[in-house]
Amino acid sequence: MTTASSSPAGDAAQPKGFARHIPTVVRILLGLPLVIFGLNGFLNFIPPPPTALPEDAAAFAGALLKSGYMMQLIGLTHLIVGGLLLANRFVPLALVLFAPFMVNSVAFHLFLERSGLPMAIVFLALELYLAWVYRAAYRPLFVARAPRG
Repeated sequence: MTTASSSPAGDAAQPKGFARHIPTVVRILLGLPLVIFGLNGFLNFIPPPPTALPEDAAAFAGALLKSGYMMQLIGLTHLIVGGLLLANRFVPLALVLFAPFMVNSVAFHLFLERSGLPMAIVFLALELYLAWVYRAAYRPLFVARAPRG
């Protein structure tokens, strides 16, 4: 009887010592703030920053708010992705769901509001690290002709 590899990426080589815990620590470091921010999207318990956003950033955020659904969708996505990461379930799917938000977040902070850029880069680095750890799960997506069914 054979047993499946216990490493997240399915690789045969399992890191030794503390290194084997790094993906778990990164999952928690990414998942916990997402759950908190997701809950804040519905409960508004984190106070807004004391400084006003630059005009273009405020216009963009205002448009998202005026849509009537986008801020709730972002909060729900954060909540779901954070929950999946913390539960260690469907992690590759959670990272895919979170990727469009990360691209937009980095672009927002790069072009409209620079003060949040360092934190956006930290979150991007955490996501990219986990995507690398789970890279085997993404290999089937990068085939020129995928089989049907």
